Amino acid sequence: GKFPWWKVPHYLGAQYLGAFAASCVTFLVYWDALVWYEHNRGVYRSTPDTASIFATYPAHHLSWAGGVADQVLGTALLLICVCAITDSRNMNVSKQLVPLYVGFTVLGIGICFGFNCGYAINPARDLAPRLFTALAGWGPEVFTSYFHWWVVPVFATHIGAIAGAWMYYLCIEMNWPKDTECESEDQFSKSSPAGANGAYVQYPNGRPQEKEEEETKKIGRAHV
Repeated sequence: GKFPWWKVPHYLGAQYLGAFAASCVTFLVYWDALVWYEHNRGVYRSTPDTASIFATYPAHHLSWAGGVADQVLGTALLLICVCAITDSRNMNVSKQLVPLYVGFTVLGIGICFGFNCGYAINPARDLAPRLFTALAGWGPEVFTSYFHWWVVPVFATHIGAIAGAWMYYLCIEMNWPKDTECESEDQFSKSSPAGANGAYVQYPNGRPQEKEEEETKKIGRAHV
């Protein structure tokens, strides 16, 4: 109940379109390098050699089961950290710093778990670029290679995301005392220019003119 269902298509569309657009930009920026590599190696749109620039592919040692476990674990860790970062009763991170914290989380997961298959940990990050490579000359092999590997970074990440969010909710979020919830909301409403309901308040601490009038009245009373 935290996120309205009518917003889900907008977020899905934005993520997939963003990943597809980023693939187009990467393709254009590294066009010269791609052409040089293909002429030097005598290949054209090879999979996974140059296709792995855009989408994820497993290492030679990795099995299907190992890839599924890798993606479920990595995505679950991502969602646990994201839930902790955005939970006002936990880390209480300001909205301006949330993208930075999430970025460091993705970087840490990539450093720790990126060796096996490139840590997709987001279906949009893998499927949209894979679609782009299929249209840009790599063909259907990007979907059929490694025994249809594309299924793993799409479906396993969904499972990991749901598992991670539920783990955080069951183990941490639902166990917060009610006093903590009230205190966090009060602190947020006092420290933020937005109210507790998220509406912007121009003067959260009162208008400057009102403060001046109060100070003038206090001085007048002191003289009397």
